[in-house]
Amino acid sequence: MKRTDPRKPKANRKQQDVPEAGHVLKVGAATAADPQSLSAYLTANSPFGADVPIRIVRRNLDARHGRAEWNYTLENGAIPAAPMGEPTQNSVHHARPVHIVGAGPAGLFAALECIALGYKPIILERGKSVRDRRRDLVKITREGIVSPHSNYCFGEGGAGTFSDGKLYTRSLKRGDLRPILDILVHFGAPPDILIDAHPHIGTNKLPDVLIQMRSFIESCGGEYLFDTWVTGLERDTDRIRAVRTSAGDRFQVDVLLLATGHSARDIYGMLHKAGMQLQAKPFALGVRMEHPQELINQIQYRRTEQRHHLPPASYKLVEQSEGRGVFSFCMCPGGIIAPCATSNEEIVTNGWSPSKRNNPFANSGWVTEVRLSDYPHSMNDPLALMNAQAAIERAAWLAGGGSQIAPAQRLTDFLGRRPSSSLPNCSYRPGVSTSNLFEVLPDWVSARLVGGLKQLGRSMPALLTDEAILVAPESRTSSPVRIPRNSESRSHPQAENLFPVGEGAGYAGGIMSAAIDGRNSMQAVARFLMGQS
Repeated sequence: MKRTDPRKPKANRKQQDVPEAGHVLKVGAATAADPQSLSAYLTANSPFGADVPIRIVRRNLDARHGRAEWNYTLENGAIPAAPMGEPTQNSVHHARPVHIVGAGPAGLFAALECIALGYKPIILERGKSVRDRRRDLVKITREGIVSPHSNYCFGEGGAGTFSDGKLYTRSLKRGDLRPILDILVHFGAPPDILIDAHPHIGTNKLPDVLIQMRSFIESCGGEYLFDTWVTGLERDTDRIRAVRTSAGDRFQVDVLLLATGHSARDIYGMLHKAGMQLQAKPFALGVRMEHPQELINQIQYRRTEQRHHLPPASYKLVEQSEGRGVFSFCMCPGGIIAPCATSNEEIVTNGWSPSKRNNPFANSGWVTEVRLSDYPHSMNDPLALMNAQAAIERAAWLAGGGSQIAPAQRLTDFLGRRPSSSLPNCSYRPGVSTSNLFEVLPDWVSARLVGGLKQLGRSMPALLTDEAILVAPESRTSSPVRIPRNSESRSHPQAENLFPVGEGAGYAGGIMSAAIDGRNSMQAVARFLMGQS
């Protein structure tokens, strides 16, 4: 016989004081893990009365103080909820075209907004469709062969497609997140992302969402051109006239919306060669740190007796070392370390989790700030930090033996600045080899990572274990180049019809902020086009 959670909400609450919305109810882990028990508990303890339906609007896990509880935020279900947002369906087959370079979140949400505003999106994507892209990922993992245009970073959906699908951002000032989440659910994402404090689709589910999104865009009259990368620009004094592509095609453009992601180094080089203003931009650099997931569960849930009822634990860590921030990045519970190089002569690591987060390891970036002052010539060379990033990735490739086998070191050996005689099991495929990471990363980066880890060990000593492995490098945390744009028009200062967008332009960091930036930028494009009419 199933029992509801024996704990009750705070007593002596007068009925007239009960709010119509936003009431938080605490639920034990075992109760929340069973749908029937959860439903019975929420109904029995509803602040709105036994006969009033309830609606869950948010849930988050509080595992502090050695006892894990879920906080469920409830609304009065008798009051109609705001309708879910849906993409606006217009026929734009013969509408004025807007050329969008890149089919990542910024480009795709710009395309959806383009249709809503009555324009025809033409998406030029250097990579392949999401299904064809899988074959190239298998080649990286099994054979160590990287396609420079179809990999974990390039292709339909961008880097987020096969690197986790996290939907959390703190950049609320960019705009409302809910319309983005609504549209993702409309195209097949799990509805739970609407209520979870840290929503996550999962690498295994996101491709189907993208396929449904593409079907909608094409049914409205939008176009995708895969395996098509931009190789040149034709420009007048104050505008882009046309783009040239790898296939030798020339597209005359009224507007060019540039949403290429943080790894399109050739695009930065093309813009620089064309005399377009660019700026070197700070980013973060370090390693991927991996532990057994069960160890992270023990640390985070501590004395919690109901650990088996809880999701795989995550963490968010920040320390200071030598005056710089050292912090975890893109934590992937129950995840995989992925080979995210975009060239055969470099190593790049990232992480992802499936929707169930049920792999035996947990990984995250462990990184520190890279500032312009670390490379003084970056003041005069906007590509200086990008080139430094590339040099580190090549050093990792050489340290791994000139293949996609990544250099790695036990965490405890890294702290002791000694070589590892052996390595623990690791999720990274094509594999890892023992290496001195101090010879891969700049000395000042390694020193700060060590300092941050030692600080961390004072509060969480169990993290500093022989079972943990560091894999290098975690280098694509964000773009090392910013493509400047005017604050109001969002266009490039030298080209009124060039709109740099999203993570690759230096204005976003992750799926949600990139999607919002793409949508907002398309609205700026519409204002520009209306002014040209």
